[in-house]
Amino acid sequence: MTKALNLTGAVAVLTGAGSGIGRATAIAFAQRGASVVVSDLSEERVAEAVEQIIALGRPAIGLPVDVTVEADLEKLRDAALERFGRIDVVMNNVGVIAIGAPETLPDEAWIRTIDVNLLSIARSNRVFLPGLIAQGSGHVVNTASASGLLSYGFDRLPYVASKHAIVGLCEALAIYLGPKGIGVTCLCPSGVITNILEGITVYGDAAATPRAPAHQIVAAEDVGNLTADAVETGRFLVVTAPEVHDALLARAKDVEAYIRASIEAQG
Repeated sequence: MTKALNLTGAVAVLTGAGSGIGRATAIAFAQRGASVVVSDLSEERVAEAVEQIIALGRPAIGLPVDVTVEADLEKLRDAALERFGRIDVVMNNVGVIAIGAPETLPDEAWIRTIDVNLLSIARSNRVFLPGLIAQGSGHVVNTASASGLLSYGFDRLPYVASKHAIVGLCEALAIYLGPKGIGVTCLCPSGVITNILEGITVYGDAAATPRAPAHQIVAAEDVGNLTADAVETGRFLVVTAPEVHDALLARAKDVEAYIRASIEAQG
């Protein structure tokens, strides 16, 4: 368990909040009393999200942001501080997927995926963490994936690698920030009803739908509420399928048997 934070009166800043999990979480934060700053590549989706939050009776502003550009994140921070005077929660929620055979994926697939999924968090850390550390409170949410816990996605290795890196980043960040009064949540969703297909680039003859275990598909709104719960209770790991815990225990107990069984399941 990491540091908990009461969302009532808090100011939350989210990337990738124009749709899907990001927008659902922004709304969940607002429903619990937070003021919200949303961002997304799409200016239209930003406007829609802001309108929904204001309709709930909560203050909100939004900006179009490209998370591969640090100056955009600085503008997001400055806009939040100018409007609300402080930042309490930062959620990094942007992700793309490159699908293709491991032996044929070009460098561009790896570079773009790591830049968007992983390095965006490094940029966010530089932009937002100094303020949270200075005030001695806050909460960071980083969206990883069940693919960052379980390596079933061999058809999208850059995504798997980036999400595994985010899980490790979150663990180390929690240990670093906890003594400074800042909580960290690592969000690892399985199947969620979103527009993630828009962020998929297919290389070669691979299928456009990523491989995934037979986990229950959940609504983005459910994930948003799970994330808000995690911030308010100080929970570190959030998954959307309980089977993930079982698989992690099986792997930890006997990794050789787990990998062997995973290989045999492909036969």
